[in-house]
Amino acid sequence: MSAASCLLTEDQFLCSICLDVFTDPVSTPCGHNFCKACISQHWDRNVQSQCPNCKEVFNIKPELQVNTFISEMAAQFRRSAQQKASSSSSSEQHVVKPGEVPCDVCTGTRLKALKSCLVCLESYCETHLEPHLTRAGLKKHQLIDPEENLEGRMCVKHDKLLELFCKTDQVCVCMLCTVSDHKTHDVVPLKEGYEGKKAELGKTEAETQQMIQKRRLKIEEMNRSVELSKEGADREIADGVQVFTALKESVERSQAELMDTIKEKQRETEEQAEGFIKELEQEVSELKKRSSEVEQLSRSEDQLHLLQSFTSLNAAPPTKNWTEVRVRPPSYEGTVVVGVTQLEETLRKQMKKLLEVELKRVQQSEVELKRVQQSEVEVTLDPDTAHPNLILSDDGKQVKVGDVRKNLPNNPERFDTSPNVLAKQSFSSGRFYHEVQVKGKTKWDLGVVRESINRKGQISLSPRDGYWLIVLRNENEYSACAGPGVRLSLKSQPQKVGVFVDYEEGLVSFYDVDAAALIYSFTGCCFKEKLYPYLSPCNKDGGKNSAPLIISPVNHTE
Repeated sequence: MSAASCLLTEDQFLCSICLDVFTDPVSTPCGHNFCKACISQHWDRNVQSQCPNCKEVFNIKPELQVNTFISEMAAQFRRSAQQKASSSSSSEQHVVKPGEVPCDVCTGTRLKALKSCLVCLESYCETHLEPHLTRAGLKKHQLIDPEENLEGRMCVKHDKLLELFCKTDQVCVCMLCTVSDHKTHDVVPLKEGYEGKKAELGKTEAETQQMIQKRRLKIEEMNRSVELSKEGADREIADGVQVFTALKESVERSQAELMDTIKEKQRETEEQAEGFIKELEQEVSELKKRSSEVEQLSRSEDQLHLLQSFTSLNAAPPTKNWTEVRVRPPSYEGTVVVGVTQLEETLRKQMKKLLEVELKRVQQSEVELKRVQQSEVEVTLDPDTAHPNLILSDDGKQVKVGDVRKNLPNNPERFDTSPNVLAKQSFSSGRFYHEVQVKGKTKWDLGVVRESINRKGQISLSPRDGYWLIVLRNENEYSACAGPGVRLSLKSQPQKVGVFVDYEEGLVSFYDVDAAALIYSFTGCCFKEKLYPYLSPCNKDGGKNSAPLIISPVNHTE
């Protein structure tokens, strides 16, 4: 038996319906062999009893009996195949583990499936997958990575493969669905629907990543704003501590001087009184002594002695006339007032010193502004770069947003999405400076850009993308587009902004011209291309932002 089975090919033991080794094989009158259950189910589903292979029709359904010879041969072949599979490399055949998809054909020990067939709706291990890889008819079947729920790929209504996608209802359908419930709908092949949805997912993923990036940049912007706030706070605290420490020391010094003055007056009064009292006590002592002598003599009965001694008592001891002598308490009134007045003078001097420092700082800013103004250059706007909604003045010095989009050629130089415009002039060395009037505007962008910037579609305003700008948003929200943005705290709203560039130093600075104050500086820049002045009047903001940006001549004042 074993020798005979070796002479037969694998295909001779496979049922053409289930594509597996025969189970209870039967033969039809036309001579073809099938599993008994397979051919019985096939005939039960069809009106006519027909051979699946040669299509011969049997008017009377044949009575089928199991062919014991073929059954034994098939059993022998199955055992031989299983032994062969068991002896094959363990790296190629794996017993199915929990969570893995098992082979639907294996009996006994079930192996891990390598592929699932969307036509047969079964999963196959390496051995049972072989017919799909070798037989011409089965090679056309669509194989996918193993999946357990292959029934979920069948239409529950028509028991047909879900191979189409209804774009109208956004559901997968079978062929029969297209002639019933989805007859007038937009139906496409599953692959086309898959590719469309995959493209949508790619777009959604890109948009999500862009949203993530924007929020990360916003986080960085907020962190940077907090850092700048802390730096400013630390600086002001240090200055405040210095000033108030000096004031505190001055107050304590004035208080000590006041106390010393009062105590000194009190000490002088006490010393004067002590001197007078000592002198008075001395006179009292002398007077008591004389009084005692007078009393003793007056008690004498000796007439001669009294008369002789009286002469010596007649002269009184020298004493001072104390009638006009007074110890006058000093007046303390006004002492505190004098001390406070001196403190006020100290405070005034301290304030004067602070104002001198601030004035010096302002003067330095004015000197710095005058210095950079010496690098003034001619700047006129280039209409070939202007967004179609922008209106430029004839002299190229003013720009504002219009109500109508002009029909202009979409040349590579032109901005097509954002209302921006560049100057005609470019600079690739040295220093250059120009001023722009921003009076009456609630939004604007100003700065310089490199020649190769992106001018189409969505634009990212950062030095990394070739933009060195400061912007105004919502009337008083100033920030520098430093990637992330830096929130700027300005003492006043600039009416005219000066833009200065030192190409070799990698410096871009912005000034409030009227206040002669530095607004912000980009430092450590690395310029390798031509730089162009850049202006954006932004949208009209409901009519509040209709004023133009104006390139103004520099007023060189002495």
